[in-house]
Amino acid sequence: MPTDAELVFADHMARHCATHYGLPPMVGRLLGYLAVCDPPDPTIAELAEALLASRSAITNAVKAVEPMQSVRRSRRAGERMDRVRIDLTSPRALGLDMTEYEDLRALAREGLEVVRDAPPERRAVLLEVAAYADFVHEQVLRIRDEWEARRAELVAAGELPARPGPGG
Repeated sequence: MPTDAELVFADHMARHCATHYGLPPMVGRLLGYLAVCDPPDPTIAELAEALLASRSAITNAVKAVEPMQSVRRSRRAGERMDRVRIDLTSPRALGLDMTEYEDLRALAREGLEVVRDAPPERRAVLLEVAAYADFVHEQVLRIRDEWEARRAELVAAGELPARPGPGG
């Protein structure tokens, strides 16, 4: 059974995710609770009970964050139910996925091709979007590399745990 403090934290995360990312409150509650719950990989049924929500609400919240790659479903040997845990191993989970900016850059260049013979003022928006996407792409690469180096230092210093292996 979750503590009051765990549920309050989950509600605070719900508010944060709704305000800053436009996510439904249940998604934020799920992420907040998964960050503090013990064990760290509850079943859908356990999450529903803890968060006083239906299994379908929890399942929908899990489905909503799976594309962000911030949670992982798994099954223990012999179990027929999914377990859910926070997973920060993908660049997308930490906001360091460059696909969005690569796609934006490609779209801007496609648009520039469409208006290649247009006057500069008509091309200005697309030129700026392409330049911005290039800039952000470079910065995300730099930040990702710096984060991985910092994380390695924190793990070596014992301030962060090593990342779990597959299924861990």
